[in-house]
Amino acid sequence: MDPVIPVAVLSVILGAFIVVFFFGSYFRKRRSEVQSISKLELQSNPKTRPSKPHQPISKKSHSKPYAHASDKDQNKRHHPLDVNTLKGHGDSVTSLCFSSDGRSLATACADGVIRVFKLDDASSKSFKFLRINLPAGGHPVAVEFSDDASSVVVASQTMSGCSLYMYGEEKPKPSDGTKQQTKLPLPEIKWERHKIHDKRGVLTLSGTSATYGSADGSTIIASCSEGTDIILWHGKTGKVVGNVDTNQLKNTMAAISPNGRFIAAAAFTADVKVWEIVYSKDGSVKEVSKVMQLKGHKSAVTWLGFAPNSEQIITASKDGSIRIWNINVRYHMDEDPKTLKVFPIPLHDSKGATLHYDRLSLSPDGRILAATHGSTLQWLSVETGKVLDSAEKVHDGDITCISWAPKNIPMGDGQASLLATASVDKKVKLWAAPSFSSS
Repeated sequence: MDPVIPVAVLSVILGAFIVVFFFGSYFRKRRSEVQSISKLELQSNPKTRPSKPHQPISKKSHSKPYAHASDKDQNKRHHPLDVNTLKGHGDSVTSLCFSSDGRSLATACADGVIRVFKLDDASSKSFKFLRINLPAGGHPVAVEFSDDASSVVVASQTMSGCSLYMYGEEKPKPSDGTKQQTKLPLPEIKWERHKIHDKRGVLTLSGTSATYGSADGSTIIASCSEGTDIILWHGKTGKVVGNVDTNQLKNTMAAISPNGRFIAAAAFTADVKVWEIVYSKDGSVKEVSKVMQLKGHKSAVTWLGFAPNSEQIITASKDGSIRIWNINVRYHMDEDPKTLKVFPIPLHDSKGATLHYDRLSLSPDGRILAATHGSTLQWLSVETGKVLDSAEKVHDGDITCISWAPKNIPMGDGQASLLATASVDKKVKLWAAPSFSSS
């Protein structure tokens, strides 16, 4: 017998024994680890049983975030001046405006839809609204009412430039069917204008019923481009009735005075230019001429607005101040507009630096100035410049537009002066006016 064979057999047996011993100790160790983990789980929660009973708990935890978010919204909504929220927008709300009677609120939304809400009661849980779909490819950037609450002018941005559309309700045709009679007439395009500022976009639309001098009461609308030009439109016909050039590198916004007499523009510089709209005897616009310049700010004017009487302008600037100007002067005799008041902007960041206002809106009685920065909203006394009330994070994103209703709106058993704010968060909020008792 070959002596090598027993050695080989012995080696194989010894190797097998070592392998069995190694794997045996490994599996015993793993089992003891599993048992110790299981013991720890049972000790920390004696009632806990294996996986299946955990499923209802996990379902509950999924529902909690929704309840929590709802509670959060409820808490946010409880600012004393927060009246209501208009929902239903599919994207950022880019613009809003009230009809002259305050009973309708039109919104422009980046989802391509104009919505006209009926405000029969500002405290209502839901609001009826008329939906206007813009032509495909257009993004509404501004909206303004024309002659009445049934017609709106919309600025819509496309790749090739900006268009204006005037939508009006078609008068319902007489019909024998009662069902047909109960349907609201759908708005249709009454006129449209394309590439109104070449390829430049529209920043703001500002409209009013012109009543100054021999004006015939027609709605005049100013479209302010992101360039330096501003065009005046006849609301009903879509005819261009005038245009001006600010010659200030880049416009910020423009506004028409409530009586239709003046146009004022905030632009890249610290000065505000003011033009007068001159009307012919037949009520039509004769010409638009520059009549004055508001000088006093040290940095760019971010926003401006006219007083209800059309005789004052209020401006906010990056220099940290608010100014109120008297423009009821004999400019044809070279009398300059006068600064009536200067207030510091009462809004600061965490380091104490003064912030500037993005938007302004004056209440119909001229006593309250609403102003915004980002998602912060403040109400100031026009008389003293003091803060009447303030609210932070009023929207989940920057405020894009603010406007006071021109007249009181029904709310519950009474009526109230209301402010509307729009935001990138797809919402429009209604706010009551603050009290003057603390000022």
